[in-house]
Amino acid sequence: MALEITDANIKELINSGKPVVIDFWAEWCGPCRMVGPVVEELAKEYEGKVIIGKMDVDNNTDTPTEYGIRNIPTILFFKDGQLVDKQVGAAQKAALTAKVEALL
Repeated sequence: MALEITDANIKELINSGKPVVIDFWAEWCGPCRMVGPVVEELAKEYEGKVIIGKMDVDNNTDTPTEYGIRNIPTILFFKDGQLVDKQVGAAQKAALTAKVEALL
């Protein structure tokens, strides 16, 4: 299951030494509801290898502002504590899988 990521725990996760994938979403966002199940599948498939989580932009405003998130869903990909890739808008599972694989 995808981890719940918040403004309070994001820095610790990004600097954990593992690749991190964060889905920025909101309850009211239609495309987010399409991407959500894919993110959950990836979280199961890459458990133990990649930290995959979701951040509700309505409940966490500091991090989306810091990373310039203007549209959701937006998925950020971190490696070695650095932002290395981004997906804005809904995407097919194959496209997201390729981006996750590139982190490994």
